[in-house]
Amino acid sequence: MLHGIKVIDFTNYLPGPFATLRLAELGAEIIKVESPEGDPARNTGFFKQKEGLVFHANNRQKKSITLNLKGEEERQVALKIISNADVLIESFRPGVMEKLGLGYETVQQIKPDIVYCSISGFGQNSSLSKLGNHDINYMALSGVLAQLKDQQGRPVHPSITLADYVGGFAANERILAGLVSKSLTGKGSYHSISITDQLVSMLGNHVLVQQETGQGTGVPVLNGSVISYAIYETMDGRYMSLGALEPKFWHNFCLAFGREDWINSHFSKNNQENPVFHEITALFMSKSFYEWIEFSQKVDCCMAPVLEVGELTENPYYIEKELVFKSSWGDYQVKMHSDLKLESLTPPPKKGEHREQILKNMLM
Repeated sequence: MLHGIKVIDFTNYLPGPFATLRLAELGAEIIKVESPEGDPARNTGFFKQKEGLVFHANNRQKKSITLNLKGEEERQVALKIISNADVLIESFRPGVMEKLGLGYETVQQIKPDIVYCSISGFGQNSSLSKLGNHDINYMALSGVLAQLKDQQGRPVHPSITLADYVGGFAANERILAGLVSKSLTGKGSYHSISITDQLVSMLGNHVLVQQETGQGTGVPVLNGSVISYAIYETMDGRYMSLGALEPKFWHNFCLAFGREDWINSHFSKNNQENPVFHEITALFMSKSFYEWIEFSQKVDCCMAPVLEVGELTENPYYIEKELVFKSSWGDYQVKMHSDLKLESLTPPPKKGEHREQILKNMLM
């Protein structure tokens, strides 16, 4: 769908590379511009073949060129590459691209129809723009982290950098909107993505509910406070999710065990004062995780297992979709668009691997 679209990628770590990987799977050509030291993700976390797994997970199907953007000659090379591009995406701190002579106003002079997207934690011109922060900070400040609490009310430290991924999705949304606008008007556009703001945009229900009721945990039937929409522990210490909100699903669940007496307790509280909650808790504890999986596939009641990441490659649903797959270069990768067939997969590039090819094409 994006064949013929060229994206110049000045991003590092996760939000930007995740965004451009999704664009690459849609057919866009991604030219990753790295400093001589390379994307810091190459040296972050666990390693495979002396490179960070975070880099390996988010940079297949891209080309890499290293440029020292602090030097005038290399900056001119960057501008020349940009002049032949459709999209520029960057994730430096606000003001850095301007200092490098690659800000939107400068780029627009040589490429008026460029779609230019900046990803940052707090936007380009806010009171917090210049501060350094990471995913956990965006989660905290946005109010999203407050939605993930244990039974004592303490925020739970997530083991997924949710904000970074949301930022990547939002960047792609705006880039694609910019490309549509360009096709209609012939004009380029500038887009500033604040990761924190994107998280807040997910809290529309929560803000309105809080204003009207004083409760800051969103829609009551969705926040884990009722027995029909909750997480239950199994006999073997695993967990199942039950989401039987609609009457037909709750009826199916209750009748599967001959418990018509539970039906009227559909939206009752899952607390110690509720005898039905105790009975359902005991029911889940009476069967193993795999027995409940078998049940969930036979009885239509909105039930699913809480899978561990290592189980995804063995799960029939993901096997049939080839969503998590063994790459030709030896590691496991995850498809960005499950309904599209992957073609011409290339491994994450070595630092500066495509420099000569890119420079040659630039002069053609």
